[in-house]
This record gives sequence, C-alpha cells and structure tokens, in this order.
Amino acid sequence: MSVTSRYRNAWEGFWREASDEPGAVFWDAEPAVTAAVHVALFEPHLADPGLPLVDLGCGNGTQTRFLAGRFPRVLGTDVAEAALDHARHADPAGLAGYRLLDAAEKSEAEALHAELGDANVYMRGVLHQCEPDDRQPVIDAVATLVGRRGRAFLVELSEAARPVLGGLAQSPSGPPPKLAPVFRHGIAPGEVPDAAVLEYLRNAGLTVLASGDLPLTTTESGPDGEPIVLPSKWVLAGRES
Repeated sequence: MSVTSRYRNAWEGFWREASDEPGAVFWDAEPAVTAAVHVALFEPHLADPGLPLVDLGCGNGTQTRFLAGRFPRVLGTDVAEAALDHARHADPAGLAGYRLLDAAEKSEAEALHAELGDANVYMRGVLHQCEPDDRQPVIDAVATLVGRRGRAFLVELSEAARPVLGGLAQSPSGPPPKLAPVFRHGIAPGEVPDAAVLEYLRNAGLTVLASGDLPLTTTESGPDGEPIVLPSKWVLAGRES
C-alpha cells in the first residue's frame, strides 16, 4: 500500500508554492520551541543514542538540521520531492541527509531498514495529516525502522486541537495566511483520536514507554499578536527488551 497520487500531488503543490523564508510555513516553528523541547523528552529514553535518527516527514528540514547537531547520523525523509528541495537548499553544508520515502509503502521502509539497520525515529505532526487508510501503514513503517533497538518519538495534535483549528478555519476573515495554503492544497489536518494513536502503535508491535501533553507552537499569530499554540500529545515507543 502506498499514498494516493492525490495526496502526494497535494504535498508537492504545497511545497512548490511554499517560501524559503524561515517561519513561512504554519508549523515551521524554530527548533528552540520544537525539536529542542522534544529532544529533552526523548533522549533520556533512547536505548542507543548512537543509532541513525530518521526524521520521518521532515518537510523543509528545519528540525532535521537541529537534530543533525545532536546525533551522529540524521536522515530526513519526506513523501514530496519539493519539500526535500527546500531542505537541501537550506542545508548547503550537508549536515543531514535527505531521502524521498513513501512511509505507507512497506517495501520502502524495509529497504531503508536494510540500509541503516535499527534507527531512532522522530515524527512530528505527520499522522494527523495522513489519509485514514495510510495511518496504520505509516506506524508499521515506524516499527520497521526502529527494529529491536530503536525508539520512536511521535508528536501529534490532540483531540483538543480540533475546536482551535475549526475556529481558525471558520473565521469571518478566513483562515490565517499561513494556514490557508494547507487547506487550499487539500491537506488540512485530519482528526485522529488520541486513543487511535496508541492503538496503531500496539498493532505495529510497539510498546508505549513514555507519553505526555505538550503545546505545539506554530508560526502564525492570533489577533492578539501572540503565537497560535495547539494542544498536542507526545509518545515514546519501542519494543520491550
């Protein structure tokens, strides 16, 4: 099973249109309030910090580059070549590697695992933007990549984010400028129940080792000028020893 051509084309269109300007994309917040916070949560739980780290759904690579400064080998993957073009352009020093990957395609995850061996996986805000039928295959791919020794750190919007996003989308003046392209390209965040994330992990043979709540900071501001912050949940999962 692989992502639909409509879904892939939607992401290609989004990233072709996106600006290289830092913070131009709705979720592209500075690493100081995203990946740096996440590293502090998941690094103590890693069985082997020396494993390769895969940033699954890396987009333009803002967080990937930060992670590359913390781990020996970091590979950013995305379903859209246009996203990887942004990532490579912003990383002329080649701090990280970048690879096209359809995470819903079992054979692609298996091939990457055969190349890297067990890996730690970082995935932020990917599952809720997947087509419903692709969500379990994506988590299955995460399980394939972590193997026996790796750990997966997932951050996803919580159910409590739904009314916040709904209010932004239905504003009389229309959605905020940085959120509008997401809706326009047909990749509006979907609704993934909090319990479903845990079920996907269990179905993939992974055990939740730690979890918690976390605010997800965006690059957009509300009418009061303050950054829009969405409620999210994080999960650290792996195979029990």
